[in-house]
Amino acid sequence: MLQSRFAIVFPCAIMLAMPGCADKKNAKQPSAKAEKHDDHDHGAGPHGGTIIELGKHHAEFTVDHPAKKATVYILDGSARKAEPIQAAKLLLSIREPRFQVDMAPLPEEGDPAGKASRFVATHENFGKEREFEGTVSAEIDGTPILGDFKEKAHAGHKH
Repeated sequence: MLQSRFAIVFPCAIMLAMPGCADKKNAKQPSAKAEKHDDHDHGAGPHGGTIIELGKHHAEFTVDHPAKKATVYILDGSARKAEPIQAAKLLLSIREPRFQVDMAPLPEEGDPAGKASRFVATHENFGKEREFEGTVSAEIDGTPILGDFKEKAHAGHKH
């Protein structure tokens, strides 16, 4: 009789002590916000361009079609204020039409010596009005970073 009680009680005790599936209703589920961390819209940047998540920084991509020139502004974490960085260049890779350009630093007024918050490049493909999509990559303050972007038509910027 003792053996039969042991045979019933022991497996039940083990099942109660096992972690895992006992209370799935109260288990914490990942929030939709956590799953969509990088999928949020900052709206237009301070220069009317497209915001890019770039490591601890943000960047803003703009195009001057008549001048065939693209500019990337480096912004702080709020994506509203200039954030000068130490970088020799940025690499801009455009998906369609496929091409790459090095963006040279062009410090803005107030940027400290050896740092820039603005990078520019010219290329024939910037002369055609379109919504560009691509990647900005660089080594910022010794750390490699990259950020993807896709231009969207918005107020004041139509293609």
